[in-house]
Amino acid sequence: MSQTEQHAAEDTSRAEHLPAEREHGTVVHHDDPFADPGLPPHEHRRQDVDEEAARRSERTVAFLFTLSMLATVGFIVSYVAIPIDEIVYIWPFGHVAGLHFALGLTLGLALLCIGAGAVHWARTLMSDVEVSEDRHAIEASEETRAYVLREFAEGARESQFGRRTLVRRTLYGALALVPLSGVLLLRDLGPLPGNKLQHTAWRAGARIINESTMQPLRPEDITVGSLTQAMPEGIDPHDHDFPEQIAKAAVMLVRLEPEDIKDARSADWGHEGILCYSKICTHIGCPATLYEAQTHHALCPCHQSTFDLADGARVLFGPAGHPLPQLRIARDDEGFLVALGDFEEPPGPSFWERG
Repeated sequence: MSQTEQHAAEDTSRAEHLPAEREHGTVVHHDDPFADPGLPPHEHRRQDVDEEAARRSERTVAFLFTLSMLATVGFIVSYVAIPIDEIVYIWPFGHVAGLHFALGLTLGLALLCIGAGAVHWARTLMSDVEVSEDRHAIEASEETRAYVLREFAEGARESQFGRRTLVRRTLYGALALVPLSGVLLLRDLGPLPGNKLQHTAWRAGARIINESTMQPLRPEDITVGSLTQAMPEGIDPHDHDFPEQIAKAAVMLVRLEPEDIKDARSADWGHEGILCYSKICTHIGCPATLYEAQTHHALCPCHQSTFDLADGARVLFGPAGHPLPQLRIARDDEGFLVALGDFEEPPGPSFWERG
C-alpha cells in the first residue's frame, strides 16, 4: 500500500469516529438509553409445578425451624448446667470457656436456622412472579388502599402460609422460643451483691506484699518519690477467684515527706510518711497508678481522673466521684508493713448500695 493510500485510510477511520457535520445549534437525536427493557418471560420453579417437590421444601423449612427450637433449648440448658469457670479443649479452637462456647454456638445456630428457613421458604414456596408498577402520588387514594389490601391478601395466599401448616407451626415455635434466650439472661441482674463489695481480703495484721516480687514490704523498701503496687498476704494468684479478690484489694504505697502531707487523718493512718491507697479508680475501676512525684498526684490513664495523694487522695480532675479509699497501716513486731483492718469504705466505682 502506498503512503497516499495509507493516509486516506487513516482519514476515513478517523472520520468514522467524529460527529457528523451539522449546522451550528442543531441537535442530534439518539435512541433513549433509559428505555424500559421489559421483563424476561417468567420461568416456573420445580416447586410451582411439582407438589412433591413443594412438600420436600416444606419439610426442609420445617426442619430448619425445628433445629432452631432445639438450639434454643440447648442455649437454655447450657446456661443453667455449665459452670461459668469451666475450661474445655475444643479442636481447633484450643482451650476455651465451655459456657461461652456453648452459648455462642447454640444461639448462633438458632438464629441461623430461622434465617435459613425463611430464605428457603421465600425462594421455593412463596411466589416469585416479577411485578412492576408505575409510580404514584404519595397520598393514597381509596382505590390505592383497596389495591394494597388486595395485594396483601394475594401475597398471603401466594406465600402459602395458611396452606403449609407444618411450616407455620414450626415457625411459630422457633420465634416463640428464641426470645427466651434473652429473658433467661435477666437472671444475671440478681441476686443483689449484698455486702460483698464492701469487704476485701484486707484484715487486721495482714502483711502488705509487693505485687512484683511477692515479698512482704518493710518501711525501708519504700523510698520518697516512688510508688509501689501491692496486695494483701494470703491470696494466691493461682486461685480461681484471684481476679475477683485483687480487683478490690489492690493498693499502692507512696512515701512523702511528713511536712508534705496536707490531710491529718491520712498522716495518722500512714506510717513514717508511707501512705497506702486503693489503686482502683473510683470512676470505672482502672488502675490509677500514673504517679507524679513532685505534685504527689496519681492519674488514671482511662479518663484522666486525678487524685491528690498528699491530701487524702481527693479528686482534683476528671469524672471520678470520690477519693481513693485509704488503708490504715503500721509496722509489726518483725518490721514488716501490715494493715490494721479493711478499708472503711468500699473501693472502686460507685454502686447503688454504696449509700
